[in-house]
Parts: sequence; C-alpha cells; structure tokens
Amino acid sequence: MDVLVVGSGGREHALCWALRRSPLCGRLLCAPGNAGIAEIADCIAVAAHDVGALVELARSERIDFVVIGPEAPLVAGLADRLSEAGILAF
Repeated sequence: MDVLVVGSGGREHALCWALRRSPLCGRLLCAPGNAGIAEIADCIAVAAHDVGALVELARSERIDFVVIGPEAPLVAGLADRLSEAGILAF
C-alpha cells in the first residue's frame, strides 16, 4: 500500500515512523515533511493547506491511503475531496 502523510511536524514524523514499520506500507510519501521525516519517507514540496495540489499528488502518485495530520487541511475539506476522488483517508 502506498501511503501519503500530510503535514510537517512531530505528529507527522511519529506517524511516518510507525507507518514505515508496517509490512503493509510500500512507498511512503510526506507533504511537505521536514528534514527528520526525509530520513524515512520521500518528502514532496506541497503545502499541507493546498487541498487541490494534495489531491492531485495523491492521484498522480497512485496513493492508496492518505493520513492527514494537521487540522487545517481537514477543515479545508481535504478528506472530503480525497473521498470524492476514491482515495482512502484518515
């Protein structure tokens, strides 16, 4: 399963660390990520609040599952837009 984590803080670093340990995790991407996250995931320079760009990233990279860390993208409707695109999100 290819996974995208949205965010760049300590919470997202912990999420990436835990996901990387799972045998179910294939590619692990993080947008935008940070230097610590870059050690365990591929960081993509897409802002966590850019809902349209995140949905397009998930589509273009054929992401199976998106984990949204920060509250702002949730409030902006990221989970709803991903669902509309047929992409699972948490």
